[in-house]
Amino acid sequence: MNRARIFPRFFVVRILSSLPRYYKLGITVNTKLVMTASAIILTAAGIACIFFPHELSILLGAGGEPFVPMILKILGALYFAFGMLNWTAKENLIGGIYGRPIAVANLSHFTIGALSLLKGNTLQLHPLAIVILTITYVIFAILFGIIFFRSPTTAQQ
Repeated sequence: MNRARIFPRFFVVRILSSLPRYYKLGITVNTKLVMTASAIILTAAGIACIFFPHELSILLGAGGEPFVPMILKILGALYFAFGMLNWTAKENLIGGIYGRPIAVANLSHFTIGALSLLKGNTLQLHPLAIVILTITYVIFAILFGIIFFRSPTTAQQ
């Protein structure tokens, strides 16, 4: 038997088996507020990347590179699309098995972004804007993690 295949599986099973006890904490999140806030922030970031790629590339310190504005426009399209997805889904029941694709997409986006920004912030000092962006990503990663792993509650419950 290959030990390399058993080792990661053991830790995944152990982590997943410990998840049910965290469900009893009673943490609830107003999904409409989280979806609306993330929609506004992502749409604003998308519009900034779409309409001001040259200015943003200068702010990022890559003003001389010709491909950076194109990459920023594509990134802006992704942010704008995510913002529109969250805006149109804000009235729906999100969490548990309801709205799972939207919850997992937001969770993966904000978690991967938060981990990347945290790793980058520990390596060197950054301007205040990057620190604020990191805090925003961490907050949304936590909120969408709660939304993803908790069953949704309606106003009547």
